[in-house]
Amino acid sequence: METKTKSTSDSSDQWHVWLLVAAMVVLVAGAAFITIWRNFHDLQDNVHRIRRPPYGVILKYRDALRISTQFFDVQKSGKLENNRIAWRGDSGLEDGKDENLDLSKGLYDAGDHMKFGFPMAFTATVLAWSILEYGQHMEAVNELEHAQESLRWITEYLINAHPSDNVLYIQVGDPETDHKCWERPETSTEKRPAIQVNTTHPGSDVASETAAAMAAASLVFKNQDPGYSKLLLDHAQKLFGFANNYPGVYSKSIPNIQDYYKSSGFVDELLWAASWLYHATGDSYYISYVIVMHGNAFANWGNPTWFSWDDKLAGIQVLLSRVNFLGMDEKISSLENMNLQMYRRTAEDLMCTILLPPPTEKKTNVKFSSSNSNENSGLTWVNEWDSLQYAIGNAFLLVVFSDYMFKSNTPFLYCNGKLYEPMDLREFAVSQADYVLGNNRMNMSYLVGYGLNYPQYVHHRGASIPVDANTSCHDGFKWLYSAQPNPNLAIGAVVGGPFLNDTYIDSRNNSMQGEPTTYNSAFFVGLLSGLVTSSSVVRSFS
Repeated sequence: METKTKSTSDSSDQWHVWLLVAAMVVLVAGAAFITIWRNFHDLQDNVHRIRRPPYGVILKYRDALRISTQFFDVQKSGKLENNRIAWRGDSGLEDGKDENLDLSKGLYDAGDHMKFGFPMAFTATVLAWSILEYGQHMEAVNELEHAQESLRWITEYLINAHPSDNVLYIQVGDPETDHKCWERPETSTEKRPAIQVNTTHPGSDVASETAAAMAAASLVFKNQDPGYSKLLLDHAQKLFGFANNYPGVYSKSIPNIQDYYKSSGFVDELLWAASWLYHATGDSYYISYVIVMHGNAFANWGNPTWFSWDDKLAGIQVLLSRVNFLGMDEKISSLENMNLQMYRRTAEDLMCTILLPPPTEKKTNVKFSSSNSNENSGLTWVNEWDSLQYAIGNAFLLVVFSDYMFKSNTPFLYCNGKLYEPMDLREFAVSQADYVLGNNRMNMSYLVGYGLNYPQYVHHRGASIPVDANTSCHDGFKWLYSAQPNPNLAIGAVVGGPFLNDTYIDSRNNSMQGEPTTYNSAFFVGLLSGLVTSSSVVRSFS
């Protein structure tokens, strides 16, 4: 009886233990379920966070964009139409005449009166890309037509500069003569020779960049003016053939132009042109050229570089990421897709380098200017010459890449142990735009005409000389050395920018910091167009 009672008691105790264990299992499982549920909702929240806020125009970027586009008008050569700049007049009307060509249009590249085809074509490519990505934003603030007119002013010049398949005029004016003069373009009487590249003196870099500009512009005008679009595309394809069949660096073929826009090589421009021709034509030859035929040799995968007038690799990587993000072309093979992934990965490396720069001893030389440097929120600083080119150009790529992430519902970018959302990329680009617009140690806007404090002594001949001044080549230098601010406003000019310590010397003689360029403006127009509204929808180029 005792044994039975004891046995019953033991059985009861075991049952209680099992009940307790079961309860603990339920509690643990419940806690795990709650954790999983919470994590799921956190993930849902993160996915939700990548969505854009409601659409709206950001007024400071609207105003800055309206100012920025005017610098293309300041730089126009030729018989002006719908002239928006009161102190500018007709100039360069005889350009190309000795070659029986009309090279009167186009843009002066900076503060002088030279027409350098290499940076001019790059200006056109970046401006066209900006319109293709953010034309709807420009339209929202009534700047789309203005941007298209500026692009067409350049491409009409480029068409005339390509009179036959294997000839491209790449410069108008003599730099040595030009830099010995300080005068308004309207009163210049110096001889302005036109220089060409051809089969004997090839220039694959400048020919490819011109092909890229025309291919990108052909997409801009495809629906608006199909005939003009087709003409541009025809020139682009012929120029690419010329560049590919007659390889050469233009500044080596023509040594006397090496002091101005010397090219570091042409392979990046060949890939850049082929990338744009693929988007413009859909021809699989061009995408194969970029990702199979020459990707391994030319693309420098895994080694991000800085987007600039001389180096197009970063632009190629982001542009081709568009194909990867937004849906693969069914004509692209699995091998080609693998190589295409390498472009996107290198673009991601660039984004990470900007957001989380490596130690300065590494191969990339990016630093942050001393403004808020502990928080990595100063200016992305790469080079003392035209420092803003790198900050603005690569901020433009950040905005474009973040939009591709938004469009494809890609929630994160992984960078060396850190996760960045698309909005993080956008916010960093905002910090660069705001720095240019005055959020810096100098409290100075580097966009001429924006805000109350911007450079008054811009290194720019036309802006520095009164319209009624009766001066010629040599006696005009008194205006270079004048202590008075520029009498004319080079509105929309983006100057070279500050030193690494955030200082800027506002002197007309300080061309390193104070000379504006058209490609700086093209970069800034693209960046502002991406930021001018709080919402964006990536659309097809075609």
